[in-house]
Amino acid sequence: MKKLVVRLAVLAVVLVAVVYGGILLWTKVINKPEDELSTDDLSAALVDTTVAGSTDATQPSTIPPTPDSLGVTGVWVATSESTLGYRVKEVLGGVDTEGVGRTSAVDGSITIDGTVVTEGGFSVEVGSIKSDSSRRDGQFTGRIMDAANFPTAAFVITQPIDFGEIPADGRQITVEATGDLTLRGATRTVTFPLTAEYSKGRVGVFGNIPIVFADYGIPNPSNQFVTTGDDGLLEFVLVFERG
Repeated sequence: MKKLVVRLAVLAVVLVAVVYGGILLWTKVINKPEDELSTDDLSAALVDTTVAGSTDATQPSTIPPTPDSLGVTGVWVATSESTLGYRVKEVLGGVDTEGVGRTSAVDGSITIDGTVVTEGGFSVEVGSIKSDSSRRDGQFTGRIMDAANFPTAAFVITQPIDFGEIPADGRQITVEATGDLTLRGATRTVTFPLTAEYSKGRVGVFGNIPIVFADYGIPNPSNQFVTTGDDGLLEFVLVFERG
């Protein structure tokens, strides 16, 4: 009897180790979350200068003049090279990981007067944000964000953003941005660092905004399989072309 108990205990330990190891392998190697967006992603998003509609990858693109000769004053519209999404820390079977969802379907524009962004903002359809898990996506658009009743998330600048200078092509400038962020029908004023870059005739911005779920009436995303904290991150890289 004693030997049976020992064998069962050993078997239980082995099973736990196998399950934990499998979860670790899945979350850290096979299904590793996408890296957090950064200023490097901003530069990379601005690199593509292929002429719109061209199917010849070798055809040279027409590079607009630098801002020193043309200036950046005017209206700029978000392109499909833009990326916006969320990042939430998760614990799955005792293993720390992250849930990440993203979309490139971003609507937005900014108006620039000299070195100042005088107005602008962006919005996304919540249902367009996808992760690597259909189960997570169902939870996200369902009970968490309630996309049926609140289909759009949006940010609008409420104070002019003065970058102080027009950066040289490929150089980045970081300032603070303030505006109204609307999630799940609730609007809150947020201030966060915003990095801008001008490259090859396009303007790009990078930022991330910490989100406390309770501030927006967002239920904690935890379920019977995954445990999360009470906050997350909204991250974005937006690329703009002249409107």
